[in-house]
Amino acid sequence: MHSLHSRLLLAASLVLAGFLGATGLALDKAFRVSAEAAMQDRLQSHVYALLAAADEDIDGRMIPADELPEPRFSKPDSGLYAVISNHNGEPQWRSSSLTGRDLGLEEQQKPGERRFSRLARSGMQLYAFAFGVAWEDYAGMETLYTFTVAEDTSVFQAEIDSFRSTLWRWLGGMALVLLLAQGFILRWGLRPLRTVTNDLQQIEQGRSDRLDGHYPKELTGLTSSLNSLIEHSKAVQVRYRNSLDDLAHSLKTPLAILQSSEPDGSNDPGDSHELVREQVERMDEIISHQLQRAAVSGRTTLAKPVSVGKVVERLVRSLDKVYREKQVTVDLELDPSVTFTGDEADLTEILGNLLENAYKYCNRAVRASVSTNQHAEGVEIDIEDDGPGIAAEQVDTLLQRGKRMDESIPGQGLGLSMANEIITVYGGHLVFADSPLGGTLLQVRFND
Repeated sequence: MHSLHSRLLLAASLVLAGFLGATGLALDKAFRVSAEAAMQDRLQSHVYALLAAADEDIDGRMIPADELPEPRFSKPDSGLYAVISNHNGEPQWRSSSLTGRDLGLEEQQKPGERRFSRLARSGMQLYAFAFGVAWEDYAGMETLYTFTVAEDTSVFQAEIDSFRSTLWRWLGGMALVLLLAQGFILRWGLRPLRTVTNDLQQIEQGRSDRLDGHYPKELTGLTSSLNSLIEHSKAVQVRYRNSLDDLAHSLKTPLAILQSSEPDGSNDPGDSHELVREQVERMDEIISHQLQRAAVSGRTTLAKPVSVGKVVERLVRSLDKVYREKQVTVDLELDPSVTFTGDEADLTEILGNLLENAYKYCNRAVRASVSTNQHAEGVEIDIEDDGPGIAAEQVDTLLQRGKRMDESIPGQGLGLSMANEIITVYGGHLVFADSPLGGTLLQVRFND
């Protein structure tokens, strides 16, 4: 059962079979109860007819009628039988239909009492109705009689069998029609999933680059996430390809210098050694930078949200230890509900570079705040310090790889450029402004 269509069809078929089966049993039971009630009413009406047809002798005692209201009473083995018995259970009259038979239908019922029962007599199944009567003669003496009428269940059972046969034929036909309808409805209802599968196959075969079909709203979240993953995968491929191109291009110059520095006897060996060391360090920086660029994950809708505040707190604790001697005062304003949708390593790289610069260039104070954007849904991270600040004309220079504002402070000039590149990959932007503390305010803004 690896097919969703088959599983749903099987489940629906089982439910339908159970429902129709229960319905059939309920209808069969209801019909049987109704038929038994109708049989009781019919037998009771025969008793009343026999009682009404009875006559009296000169003393007022009861005389059974010669002409019975129901012709079947006069036909032997007709399936309808009648007996009138006295208070001792002795038969006083038997219908002609009982000729040659002794079914033991004699009953004793008190006046006004009645009993409906099913009997098994001489290999026959009978429904019997007995009714007690007190007959008063002219002298005021009462004689007790019990009128019993019985009918063979063969006719009753034939009616039940006919009803059952008709009922189950109709229910079976309805079940077949409903199963066909269910199969059609399921196939029609699951068609969007097959459409998505076909569209994905088109992408795998290179005939399409995204899911552009019209899908029901229940699938739009899935298709949007798949499109995001496809775009993310393409962006990663492009980023790796561009990084490799940049890496190859960047290594050309150091390699050319190294090739030109081959010893020929005219160069000082010490100078050659220093030149090689410088170019190797430069190549190492280039490789690290390009690998960092290629490794940026980028935004994806399926990424796990990362708490920005927790990342800031963790970085601040680490930087406090590194810059313990500087005694930096840190003011944190963190909204714990703010999250970043992306790779936690990328966020750590961004905030780590920005906070380290703030610690490095501040005099005493650093402030970091995390909140949501006021004019758009997203994340805003502000990091500021009380250092010398950055002039507006220096911003473009600082964002270039290897450029530094203060050469007296150790560093390679890669932090801001790397952070800015990662922010750009996530669709955000980095803003430089003057801080109320007197230094620089760096604002990182990510819009959802």
